[in-house]
Amino acid sequence: MPKYVFSATYSPGSWARMMRVADDRAKAGNELMESVGGSLEAAYWMVNGRSGFAIVDLPDSHAATAVVAVLTHTGAFQNVEVNEILTQEEIAGVLELADSISQVFRVPGQAATD
Repeated sequence: MPKYVFSATYSPGSWARMMRVADDRAKAGNELMESVGGSLEAAYWMVNGRSGFAIVDLPDSHAATAVVAVLTHTGAFQNVEVNEILTQEEIAGVLELADSISQVFRVPGQAATD
């Protein structure tokens, strides 16, 4: 199953709610991931400008995009981003594929400058 990293900044209202009620945000995140057939592997808080990030397993990019839509529309999060991440084995396969097709692409207009 593809693995994704989500990063987001909590809204000021979310920070205020968390200060009053410090419940388990990872549990809520895992429930959301499970609702689209995935799971939360890990959730972390950052000390810089971002509030946190999560590493999740999701079935596909459609599920990942749906999760972004849900997180964004609630207003609890700002600047929600998602990126698929690859293992060493997966990137090796990507590089092998790229090498096999590298001679196919011609930069448009390059013949005029050669």
